Amino acid sequence: MRSWTQGILILLAVALAGAGGAGLVLWLQGRRSVPAPLIQAPLPAPVDPAPPAKAEPSLVAAPAPSTEDMVAKAMPAVVVVETSSGRGSAFFVDPNRLITNHHVVVGQSYVKLRLADNHTLDARILATAPDYDLAVLQLMRSGAESPSARAFLPLGTIKDVRQGQGVFAIGTPHGVFQNTVTRGIVSSLRQLDKVVVLQTDTALNPGNSGGPLLDHQGRVIGVNTMGFRGSQGLNFAVAIDHALALLEGRPLQLAFAPPSNEGMKSLLPGAGTTESDRVRDEGTRRYAAQLAALGHAADQMERTFATFLTYYWDGRVAGHFDRNFYALWEKDALQGQAVKGYEGRILRVREAAEHLRSELREVEDQARRADVFPGTRRDLRQRYRLEHRGWD
Repeated sequence: MRSWTQGILILLAVALAGAGGAGLVLWLQGRRSVPAPLIQAPLPAPVDPAPPAKAEPSLVAAPAPSTEDMVAKAMPAVVVVETSSGRGSAFFVDPNRLITNHHVVVGQSYVKLRLADNHTLDARILATAPDYDLAVLQLMRSGAESPSARAFLPLGTIKDVRQGQGVFAIGTPHGVFQNTVTRGIVSSLRQLDKVVVLQTDTALNPGNSGGPLLDHQGRVIGVNTMGFRGSQGLNFAVAIDHALALLEGRPLQLAFAPPSNEGMKSLLPGAGTTESDRVRDEGTRRYAAQLAALGHAADQMERTFATFLTYYWDGRVAGHFDRNFYALWEKDALQGQAVKGYEGRILRVREAAEHLRSELREVEDQARRADVFPGTRRDLRQRYRLEHRGWD
């Protein structure tokens, strides 16, 4: 009877081995008596509960960075672009290159960059695409900061952009309020001639031009390029895909493009400016040229005044001024008296200084009438060391 029973169990073992009959195999290896419940217990073993447990973490998406963290990380990569005709914005895309608008740097070979910590760097114009209102800048020197440690922004793509998604802009409105953050949504994707732009209600002002339009992950999806006075919430940013093509030396035309908006061609940079914008732009260019000439005259006046103090004046200048001869316009700033026999010199020096001051005041009045932004005027005066409290 026992040999007959063993034969039956061997057959069962062969039949069940493919189904994971581990208990039967152990029995065949020497266990003489296994209660029936223990033979069935291993049967569920092939059903491994582990995979669902391992897959569970993948069902939980990584949390998006908070707005505060995203902005804090992006802020050091955004700079002010200072030129002879105004100010705009730009952002680093790697430790040595930046993206901005072409209209921010048009007519320039070199520009000055003002960082978030107020340090400055010099950059040259590396590449431009006027039809797309884009330009690439490259640093001329690294400064004290290690280039490898410099903050820069990751680039996204408009292929991932959804209508209605939240976006953020960082820039310097009116050339004065550095690293201002505004937020809004993507209103639509538009095609203006061959340029794909993001229409957004994010607040943009002159000075924001060239700054980044960011998604919630801090990726750049557009280059802020223009807003329209009297058109609330109507602002545009050039698709970052165009800028990436310019960086890589590829054709800028996009294969991915939304339906064309033929009636919007006039909204391209420079084509949709108002009369007041044109007056301001012309006034800014004229003001910059006039200050350059007056700066040269002020250099000559400074040398004349230095000679006067050395040989014809017995005294000193009290106080600190952009230029020492400004002391002639401040009560009690020029202390002492003329050297005997040269009393007439002080009159001629004062007349020359007063003539220069009259010209400077006239230039300032013209700039104000042309509605040149106060921040632009101040920056240009500082460039030529013509800052004086009597101008404004």
